[in-house]
Amino acid sequence: MSSNKLERTNDDIQYALSKLLNEIKDPRVQKGIVSITRVKTTGDLRYSKVWVSCLNLENEKEFLKGLKSASGWLRKQLGESLNLRYTPELVFEIDHSIEYGDHINQIIKTFTYNDDEV
Repeated sequence: MSSNKLERTNDDIQYALSKLLNEIKDPRVQKGIVSITRVKTTGDLRYSKVWVSCLNLENEKEFLKGLKSASGWLRKQLGESLNLRYTPELVFEIDHSIEYGDHINQIIKTFTYNDDEV
């Protein structure tokens, strides 16, 4: 599959899954603000690795268990909304980049405020 088509497929999967995440009724998934940061699909469309970020996440393992239990339903809904030869199996990973960026932002703010006082 060409890289442009694969990039569009990744974007379509990310968009569709981000809408579907709000419909999951599992309480383990509804614990914070959830967003999909990136999707990478294999060239044969068999697997999609989905990076998920969740703010105010208390238990990462329970969150991943909730996503894994909902992955069958998500895959079915994804297959209905996208016109693909194969609906990829979803593999979820936690993305800590937003939390890390927030941490760096707090450090910069602290450093900037201390600099202004001098």
